[in-house]
Amino acid sequence: MTTTRKSLLQRIEENRVKSDAKVKFKGNLLDYIELVEKDPSIVKSAHQRLNEALTEHGSYVMPDSDPRKNKVFDGDNVKVYKYFEGEFFGMEKVIGKIMSFMDAAAHKGEESRQVILLMGPVGAGKSALTEHIKKALEGKKFFTLKGDPHHGEPLQLIPRSLRPEFEKVLSIKIEGDISPVARHKLLGELAGKYEDFEVEETSFSQRARRGVAAVPPMDANSQDVSVLIGSVDISKLDKYSEDDPRCLSLTGAFNVGNRGIVEMVEIFKNEIEFLHTIITATQEKRIPSPGKSDMLHFDGVILAHCNESEWNRFQSEHTNEAILDRIVKVAVPYCLEVSQEMKIYEKMLGKSDFKAHIAPHTLKVASMFSVMSRLKPSAKADPLTKMKIYDGQDVLEKGRVKKVDIGDLRDEAKNEGMDGISTRFITKALDNALSNSDKNMVTPVSMLESLTTMVKEQIVDEKFKANCLELLQKTVREEYLKTLETEIAKAFINAYEEQAQTLFDSYLDHAEAYTTRAKVKNHVTKEERAPDETFMKSIEENVGISGSSKDGFRSDVTAYMFAKMRRGEKVDYKAYEPLREAIETYLISSVKSFARIATKSKTRDAETRVKYDAMVETMIKDYGYTAESAEEILSFASNNLWRDS
Repeated sequence: MTTTRKSLLQRIEENRVKSDAKVKFKGNLLDYIELVEKDPSIVKSAHQRLNEALTEHGSYVMPDSDPRKNKVFDGDNVKVYKYFEGEFFGMEKVIGKIMSFMDAAAHKGEESRQVILLMGPVGAGKSALTEHIKKALEGKKFFTLKGDPHHGEPLQLIPRSLRPEFEKVLSIKIEGDISPVARHKLLGELAGKYEDFEVEETSFSQRARRGVAAVPPMDANSQDVSVLIGSVDISKLDKYSEDDPRCLSLTGAFNVGNRGIVEMVEIFKNEIEFLHTIITATQEKRIPSPGKSDMLHFDGVILAHCNESEWNRFQSEHTNEAILDRIVKVAVPYCLEVSQEMKIYEKMLGKSDFKAHIAPHTLKVASMFSVMSRLKPSAKADPLTKMKIYDGQDVLEKGRVKKVDIGDLRDEAKNEGMDGISTRFITKALDNALSNSDKNMVTPVSMLESLTTMVKEQIVDEKFKANCLELLQKTVREEYLKTLETEIAKAFINAYEEQAQTLFDSYLDHAEAYTTRAKVKNHVTKEERAPDETFMKSIEENVGISGSSKDGFRSDVTAYMFAKMRRGEKVDYKAYEPLREAIETYLISSVKSFARIATKSKTRDAETRVKYDAMVETMIKDYGYTAESAEEILSFASNNLWRDS
């Protein structure tokens, strides 16, 4: 036997011993009642159980130090649930609504008798959210009647006449009745002695169809309500009468999902008649029996999802009012934050087998395009500005942060994010770019090319296609060229961060002295002199500050910086966006001319070659390029930047 085989066999045995070591409850109803007396929390509704499974991982309110709180959420106290953290991005509000529903349902509010419906465009994450929610129950234990396919709560055995007394002693509430199958066993095998009925401990499992069920959309010609409530086993009708519980096959989704969760996949793709079971399953918590027995008690979370067009069509029919009244709709729009959208693609790439190099800004270029395609036109901001504001970025205008209220933008477009380019569309374009690369890499350049091809080939709506092409070939391309120009120039500057910080410190000293009408003291010689007006102007003119506007700018900078100092926050050249841009532009402008020459030159002299090679090394070492991706980007820059230079 090989070493590997022995090792694997050992792990199998260890796992088996560990599994067998888990002591599962064995006993009858009386034994179970003793357990409940010690721990009444054993008895809980499906909504309580699911809510606990989702919240047991913890939660926290987004801290004030998180820039998204103020810039994206307008200062709202956004609650973050750790169970969803790292899996879903830019969905805090959606998840908050889901968890609000779960909390109310767990407290037996009206939500406990409602369907929760996730409605949104394709690829917005509805199915992924649903799967993640169902996964929370996997492996959680619960107690049920042995041999009961409906997974009934054991306390349902207690006669209704005795329930008030038991409820008082055990500090619980007993709801519902046992299934016909369990009743037949009670009366036939146990002669009505419900205290002797065996109770077993089991666990939720979607794979084993215990407490977790899914209902796929059914074809109108083949849909059968038995998928929901089970059926009568006709092979047993020659032995038993039609109303005999032994003929029942309780394998429907509402039988399987009793005590747990039932997912209704693309719910409104089904015919309305197929959905009638929902009416009693929600408000009355009862579902039809497949035979001639009485209705069965149902305690489960019904989680459905659909696309917006199907929802609009369904709610437009007044005959659907009964079902509509039993639905709590949660809109699941596309992500509208570029930084969060990038995390979605990073997660998807992490789950794929691609091991290619993704050059810097590649995912940002794709995310900018997808987000802007989802934005509604605004009278207050162009698409690029709106995209930046939604992402929590400061947008500068004449040296000041542009004052556009994010709340006003959202009020202007209530249904924003419900259409546009899907995450799947971007992922397919990324896959194509990777598959077509002969160097096993994808860059912003190849990403733009792949997206353009996809738009031309895949989008049918001509107006939307034209809008997407304009975004790609103009807005996104030009924004990327600005980023690229700055990055290349930065790569030419030795100790860029240190130089920027030195300029910042010097400017702040002079601006403070100017504002307070004081002198500037030299840190080395201690000599005092007047603020250097020429120096300050050379910085300020890079963001359009001139004339009388300089006073306001200098005052703003000084007040902002000292406010941050008082709060104990970090103060550096990146702290105030207008000043950061002014300093970076000042620094970069000093090397742009050389960057143009070095990038465009087909032949380089010794000095240019040394600086060019150093720039490439910086791009590789500090920015994350490879030699091949840097070469492609610089070739693109030479052909598209500084054309007239």
